[in-house]
Amino acid sequence: MNAYELRARRPLPTAPRGREARLTVAVVAGTLLALVGVAVVGATRDSGGDQGTIASPPAALAAPVAAAPPATTVAAAVAAAAGMSTDGDLVEAVAEDCVISSERLALTDTGADVSCLQQGLINAGFTSVTVTGTFDTATYGAVEQLQTERHLFVDGIVGRETAMSVGVWPDEQSFVVRTPAPPAGATDSWGMELSSVSSTGADAPPVPADSGSGKRVVYERKGQRVWAVDEDEQVVRSWLVSGSKYGNEAPGVHEVYSRSEWSTAWNGQAKLPLMIRYQKTDIGAIGFHGIPTHVSDGSAYQTEAELGTRLSGGCQRQANPDAAFLWAFAPVGTTVVVI
Repeated sequence: MNAYELRARRPLPTAPRGREARLTVAVVAGTLLALVGVAVVGATRDSGGDQGTIASPPAALAAPVAAAPPATTVAAAVAAAAGMSTDGDLVEAVAEDCVISSERLALTDTGADVSCLQQGLINAGFTSVTVTGTFDTATYGAVEQLQTERHLFVDGIVGRETAMSVGVWPDEQSFVVRTPAPPAGATDSWGMELSSVSSTGADAPPVPADSGSGKRVVYERKGQRVWAVDEDEQVVRSWLVSGSKYGNEAPGVHEVYSRSEWSTAWNGQAKLPLMIRYQKTDIGAIGFHGIPTHVSDGSAYQTEAELGTRLSGGCQRQANPDAAFLWAFAPVGTTVVVI
């Protein structure tokens, strides 16, 4: 494993002893159920048949016999004792400090990440939720309630901000690869100055697999990193950015469709240098630009050292030397791959 490879996240711990205990309870419950069934059948049989039997007492004198519980009720009780759903699927134990790997969870989604979300909601006090592994209406309602109470965007969908609030979002910095700052005056293979968070050639982390081919810009959201790859599949430059806090950069293949040396944020509060647009939204565009400055006083929104952390509302903020490089590298029509 080289210096740029990330350590795989350990799988969530399981609870084999707890599972065995639940299965033992299920067996005992099933056995008791069978014995009760035999007793009920014996008590309610009539006196017919070809063998001698003791006549049943008159109905008025017969001891009352409790009705057997409905099969569905018994099945649910046995399933619950065994840690199973009523469909018979074993529900794995979920660690209380679990984290999800999905970028987005919504109604009808299923799987371990949903179970983790449900456990997080329970930890947060939403006791109407049950860990089932299915994003059901109870989970949806709890998510909406949490978003309302914590002043988040209310849509019932779990993205980064909601998952962070619940406590099931992973440590983002564990995915960020930070390369050593280059020496002062160092340049890339195009002869352009490197920033403190950029690298070039063999010094750059490898380009992600399945990120296309040919000249392109590759943006990896999880690692908050960009690669500029030339026609010969050589990494001209790679650098850290500060992308969206909200995960609204759409994964897939895009194309640069517009550029501006200066632009203004949709809310009019920030100036964006060297804006390169590749995605349209309802309220504006998403693209790459230099570190923004406040319109009010000209101060920067962040430092170069903070790159690699999601801080923007949608665009990818870059160190100004990296923004100058990309301005030269990516004219209109350049392919942008978001992963």
